[in-house]
Amino acid sequence: MTDTCPVAFFVSDGTGITAETLGSTLLTQFPHQHFERHTVPFLTTADQAHQVAGRIDEVAATGRATVVFSTVVDPGLRGILEASTGFFVDLFGSHIHQLEAALHATANPQPGRAHGLGDALRYQMRMTAVEYAMEHDDGQSVRALERAQLILIAPSRCGKTPTSMYLALQHGIRTANFPLVDEDFEHRSLPGPIAPYLDKCFGLTSQPLRLSQVRQERRPGTVYASLSQCTWELRNAEEMYALNTIPHLNSAFMSVEEISATILQQMQL
Repeated sequence: MTDTCPVAFFVSDGTGITAETLGSTLLTQFPHQHFERHTVPFLTTADQAHQVAGRIDEVAATGRATVVFSTVVDPGLRGILEASTGFFVDLFGSHIHQLEAALHATANPQPGRAHGLGDALRYQMRMTAVEYAMEHDDGQSVRALERAQLILIAPSRCGKTPTSMYLALQHGIRTANFPLVDEDFEHRSLPGPIAPYLDKCFGLTSQPLRLSQVRQERRPGTVYASLSQCTWELRNAEEMYALNTIPHLNSAFMSVEEISATILQQMQL
C-alpha cells in the first residue's frame, strides 16, 4: 500500500467478522480505490476505545482519507470512536432505534452476540457440520452418507473443499465431497458410494485454462495439470451432470460465498 491510499478501520466488540464483511461490501463499490485495512476486534473498554481513536486520529492527520466501520454495541464506546477525526460509519447503532420502533421493544445490547455462543444449538450444529465436512472431504470416508444434506462432486481443484467448509461453518450444512476420476467419466456414472444419494448431489465445473493454472501450482508439468486433461475432464463432467440431471455451476471466477449462496438456493437448503 502507498502512503496516500485511503485507510479503513473495522472496529468491533466481538470478532470483527461482521464489521469486515459489511464494511468490505460497501468498499467494493469503489473498485479503483485500494484501501489499507486495520481490524480491531474485542474492543470493550473506554481505554481501548480511546487508544483506537488515537490511532485513527494519527492516520487522519497525515491527510489520508480515513473511514471507520463500527459494529460496537455500547453507545459510550461508539461515542468515543465517533469523536475521532475519521469518517465514522455506524453499522449497528444507526439501525437500533428504527428496529425498536418497528418491534415496539427495547434493545438489550450485549457485545459479541453476532458470532458468540448466544445461540448454543445453532453453534453446535455448525461445529457438527464442520466435523462432518472434514471427515468426508475428498471422498475420504463413506460413513453415514445418509446424514449428508449435500454431496458436492467435481473434478479435482474445482473448489469442493473450501465450499464444503464454508457451508458447514457459516450455514451448518453437513456436506460431503467426492472427486470425479477417469473411471467415473468413462462410465458416465456417479461413484458407487454416492449413487444412492443422487438427489443430494451438486456438481462443480470450471474453465479449462483456469483449472490448468490452479493445478500447475500444485503439480507443475504433469498430465494432471495439462490443458488437454483439464478440458477432457470438464467436458465429461458436464456430460455426466446432464445425463444424471445433476444441478451444477461453473466455479471458475466465483467466490466461495457466491458458490455457496447459489447452491443453497438451487438445492433449497
